[in-house]
Amino acid sequence: MNLFISASLFGICILFQLLVVNGAPTSSSASKLILSTPKTSTTTSKISSTSAKSSSITSKSSIVTLKSSSTVALSTTQLSSTLSSYPTPTVPIGAEGGPFATVEGRMFQIQSKTQYFAGTNAWWLGQLQNDTDVFNVFADLALSQLKVARVWGFSETNNAATASGVYYQVLNSSGQYFNFDSNTGIPRLDYVVSTAEAKGVKLVLPLANHWGDLGGIPAYTTAFGGNSTSWYTDAQSQTAYKKYINLIVNRYKNSAAIFAWELCNEPRCTGCSTSVITNWASSTSAYIKSLDPSHMVALGDEGWLTPPAGDGSYAYSGAEGVDFAVNLAIPTLDYGTFHLYPESWGYNDSWGSEWIAQHDAAGAAAGKPVVFEEYGSTAAVDKAAVCGPWQQTTLGNTSVAYDSFWQFATALSIDPFDDYAIYYNNTAGSDYEVLAFQHAAAMLAKNPTATQ
Repeated sequence: MNLFISASLFGICILFQLLVVNGAPTSSSASKLILSTPKTSTTTSKISSTSAKSSSITSKSSIVTLKSSSTVALSTTQLSSTLSSYPTPTVPIGAEGGPFATVEGRMFQIQSKTQYFAGTNAWWLGQLQNDTDVFNVFADLALSQLKVARVWGFSETNNAATASGVYYQVLNSSGQYFNFDSNTGIPRLDYVVSTAEAKGVKLVLPLANHWGDLGGIPAYTTAFGGNSTSWYTDAQSQTAYKKYINLIVNRYKNSAAIFAWELCNEPRCTGCSTSVITNWASSTSAYIKSLDPSHMVALGDEGWLTPPAGDGSYAYSGAEGVDFAVNLAIPTLDYGTFHLYPESWGYNDSWGSEWIAQHDAAGAAAGKPVVFEEYGSTAAVDKAAVCGPWQQTTLGNTSVAYDSFWQFATALSIDPFDDYAIYYNNTAGSDYEVLAFQHAAAMLAKNPTATQ
């Protein structure tokens, strides 16, 4: 999901992760805004209302440089010598053992059991600089029986000198730099993975972002040229992207905490032939599988359908350059993903149940699991009235393998949450008690053979 919404509707909000993707200098004491393209020209998307938190600039010694080459094709051999020179995690990763999550028919096997389950989105976990905050989040997730958390596995900036908060790499015209500072760099993601292992929670890690939140594709195009549509075929951008994939996948491929790698959060190629993203998804997923054949790989898309599906309206038009059914057939993608934001896309809330059923049917046709990966409501009160019926559709006569609401929220030393946030609360009848506690328990209790 794009984290930001029209300022005319919700006002200007501040993101605790103070990144600048265009390199423009700002005051070190002032909050910085990340502006991103709205989901469509007539609709709005999510916003983060957050507190600014500054941190010291990362020292040069903690940044590892990788120059981008002119060729897209990278092999493990080409990068092995540089990978060995990177600082290794200082927290246990891979020490917990345990089986990896795998596909089992149209479901998943996790923790040695084939079952339905529920999860959530907590994109901001790798941005937290307080270890206690990270630990408390995973403790709450475990108590809620939410089995999977989707956490951004990317964070880019174009200018380390003006960046604050956490960022994993710097992209600019002079090269590609990986940040290993213990407080502002990749070690923050290390701690997330290690803590997830310890608490028995799985992670989905998207490795790029269509939107400008935490850098995303706009950070690549600012550094190397092009735009959000040319990025998928631009040699320099794709080389840098695959170098980052190589680093992260090799760093965590022995961890049972990884549920799946995702190519990108909500990839779009507006106005393109759907073959552009399909070809990119095919080659990139194959590349990840060559690095790590043991973990699952997914696209991370919104699940846009194309004719003859649907009524030809926006979600079924192929306007965003994505064909869910075609992409689901890619052999190196293990399952399909779809998102649901009717209020942003120009549909009624009740349409959501139809959207869920259509993706379940597509999964059945492909013989693969489908995941209801993002959904939410900006309703100030009673989010359960909007999201509850969608959960009941998922829980009922579908084989949707799991669903994950956007987004989990709890008490932290900073506030990275948006208007969709559902705050941890075990009070009977609260939104969280209904949409997290009750729903997670119901999904776990669902008969695995009832809808297969």
